[in-house]
Amino acid sequence: MTTTMGELSLSPAISVILPVLNEEPHLAESVTAILSQDYVGIFEIILALGPSRDRTNKVAEELALRDGRIKLVANPSGKTAAGLNLAIAASASPVIVRVDGHAKIPKNYLSLAIAILRESGAVNVGGVMAAEGITKFEIAISRAMRSPLGVGASRFHTGGEAGEVDTVYLGAFRRDAINAVGGFDERYTRAQDWELNHRLRKNGGKIYFDPRLQVTYRPRPNLSKLAKQYFQYGRWRRVVSRSHPGTVNLRYLAPPLTLAGTLASLLFGLIIHPIIYLPAAVYGIFLLISSALIAKSAREFISLLAIIPTMHFAWGAGFITSTKVLR
Repeated sequence: MTTTMGELSLSPAISVILPVLNEEPHLAESVTAILSQDYVGIFEIILALGPSRDRTNKVAEELALRDGRIKLVANPSGKTAAGLNLAIAASASPVIVRVDGHAKIPKNYLSLAIAILRESGAVNVGGVMAAEGITKFEIAISRAMRSPLGVGASRFHTGGEAGEVDTVYLGAFRRDAINAVGGFDERYTRAQDWELNHRLRKNGGKIYFDPRLQVTYRPRPNLSKLAKQYFQYGRWRRVVSRSHPGTVNLRYLAPPLTLAGTLASLLFGLIIHPIIYLPAAVYGIFLLISSALIAKSAREFISLLAIIPTMHFAWGAGFITSTKVLR
């Protein structure tokens, strides 16, 4: 059943919610950027604190002591979806804006998000996940994450025209729309944002992308953490496809098909005939050309030769090996 939404006021109250776990290096920067907004309305920040292994919670407590707009809630499970729901429950604002503890929003983000929500009539709006590294290796990862050669043609990665989409990065939500579909599904460790946006659309809501909403995203610092991240992306995207049949398109199937095809090519080329090495060779050529086109230096080119297949193959391996079925 579609829920009818009333018109938003010009400057509605906003609750900015962050699920926080092991974010010591970036949390202060993220929260400071939110506090520096030019938004003329009232806004608060709600940090849902998981059981971090670093000084994240101490940093959060120090930030809350310095500014009364910051509220802390406990998230004992540390799970992202649970933290988001706990933060929403602790708020009362008509607009919910999700930000991550390793993301940095520009000064006009809240003002722009409200304007786009009002103009588009959407229940959720989002923009570009503008990956921006600090170390040289992170910078190389960020280049791959912002290129269609690395992550495909998702507008929230690579930019593009404003318009309706299936999902967006983070998001500024109508609270009544979230409530109408029951909030985030806490069974999902990853892909909970895609899954929520699917239910919002199914309930008659519009999800809207606008490239003016730029969010600085800090990528993983090394190859092993990047592989773990993309393995989880692939694994949970498969779970979504089981829960919501018909939601997988060719873009999502490209990484598992590439992984399976490359491995089969190498194996059967060895066992049967060298001509079967051809598909693996084609991917190798694609990798060389992609790295050369994305890289801005010889060092980045070498890094990208490891980064791009890690992203592709880890995602594909997660998708192929995913056996989880939600109950």
